[in-house]
Amino acid sequence: MSELHENRLKRLSMRSWRRGTKEMDLVLGPWSDVHLKDLTGAKLDTYEQLLNENDQDLLPWVLGQAEAPEALRDLIAEIGDFARARLRAHH
Repeated sequence: MSELHENRLKRLSMRSWRRGTKEMDLVLGPWSDVHLKDLTGAKLDTYEQLLNENDQDLLPWVLGQAEAPEALRDLIAEIGDFARARLRAHH
């Protein structure tokens, strides 16, 4: 079971870093590097569901320019907070 979980985390990490748009790579990649290993159960399922969304939808949700679907709202908010904090730390 552990090996299957590790394989899932590797797959989700790769999908986080290779989104299709550089903007989402730079949002989801670093977030996944820090948080993915700690996700379990329903939150991991929610993250995988988030990765199935189009970048054109995800970016406005993360930036707060559009309302995210209810099922993803808390996780999107967490990712957006992480991205903003990371951006502030680099400026």
